[in-house]
Amino acid sequence: MYPIQEPIGKADMKTEQYARWFRASTPYISAHRGRTFVVLLSGEAILHGNLVNIVHDLALLNVLGARLVVVHGARPQIDRALPDSRFHTYLGITRRITDAAAMDAVAGVHGQLRAELEALFSTGLPTSPLHNTEIQLVTGNFVIARPIGVLDGADHQLAGQSRRVRANGINAALDTGAIVLLSPMGYSPSGQAFNLAADELAEQVAVALGANKLIVLDESPYLTNTDDARIANLSPEELEEVLGTRLLGESTRRNLRALLGAVRGGVASGQLVSYADDGALLAELFTAEGVGTQVTREDRRVVRRAEAGDVADIVEIIRPLEEAGVLVERSRDRLERELEYFLVAEVDGIVAGCCALLPAGSGAELACVAVHPAHRGGESGLGGKLLAAAEDAARAEGFDQLFVLTTQTRDWFVENGFTETDCDSLPESYRAHICLERNAKVLVKAMEPQPSPSIGKREHG
Repeated sequence: MYPIQEPIGKADMKTEQYARWFRASTPYISAHRGRTFVVLLSGEAILHGNLVNIVHDLALLNVLGARLVVVHGARPQIDRALPDSRFHTYLGITRRITDAAAMDAVAGVHGQLRAELEALFSTGLPTSPLHNTEIQLVTGNFVIARPIGVLDGADHQLAGQSRRVRANGINAALDTGAIVLLSPMGYSPSGQAFNLAADELAEQVAVALGANKLIVLDESPYLTNTDDARIANLSPEELEEVLGTRLLGESTRRNLRALLGAVRGGVASGQLVSYADDGALLAELFTAEGVGTQVTREDRRVVRRAEAGDVADIVEIIRPLEEAGVLVERSRDRLERELEYFLVAEVDGIVAGCCALLPAGSGAELACVAVHPAHRGGESGLGGKLLAAAEDAARAEGFDQLFVLTTQTRDWFVENGFTETDCDSLPESYRAHICLERNAKVLVKAMEPQPSPSIGKREHG
């Protein structure tokens, strides 16, 4: 008997979903290649059953060309090794008072954890994603430390802080393609070892390297707003407000402070990602909206004039809409000829939307408005940002009106101030060049003079 066809259909569906996801992730693969990511892997994450998957995902990032520095924590492991530890809290930060005997135990725990992580990164069984892949881990005395000293009357002894990170040495190791693994320990010029806080060390390493990202693997998958919905993006000011008003677990609070300090110290962005959810790290880095919470100093959405290298991205964005009949089909040659009239919207450096401002007498046609599905509406809403930029550009160039031809998005344009009209209201010199065979609606919006330098003026005929 021949096998039934249903499993094949399901397999085809899964293959199609995988292919769609892989295609969508390709721009992020390119964008992350050569970037430096500092990853904080807490002691709680090391104890979690998802650790093996995290290691495999970190190895994949390394294979794809990301430069990785992994700072591991050890708080629960040290708690178990030193059940009688004394702690001191100062300015909301709790530290372990570490004497010489405790320091020996701390060093032993770190050595054991490094060995465990090295073993996981070395796994090459045929059933492992690391099969036939050699991942090199490099550790070393990359951190110069100093004692914290006496705080609020309490001598912290061998509890310390980073005084300097040997960024040149770390970069040299990263240049070889290795992953740098750092334990939260540092050494004074005299050779004395100090016990450091992993979250503080990760922040300081990220700042010293000028890293592109500090990624914190936390028990919380993301922050939520008052409606219990995920907050995908925060500014440092918004995060500071969260830290001042929310009830948070101590570990999460420390991790968020590290993200705040890193971003304010010059790191491009910080990510809070779950260590318990399989694949969360990859979903955060390789999908448009991610799954965690990102902290950035600036709006990660940027609208700018299109450049020659954007043509391929524009083609990929508008092609599904052309196939669906939403947009008039444009050849690549035509796109290249009209490229000077295009604006593109970037998210994290990835082109995710576009529109064109085509001169038509004293007005302009707003054409080819297209946004990647992941960025339509909701928090990221690139459509509105593109429209605002196009209107700014139209005013700056002296156009007195914008008009648009649409078959399926009339309501959206009406909501944004356009009014429906007829073809006779369009510039006479332009009517002969437009195609109304699709029975498109004509909408228009007057542009009040309001020059804006946000996009820049371009000469037009």
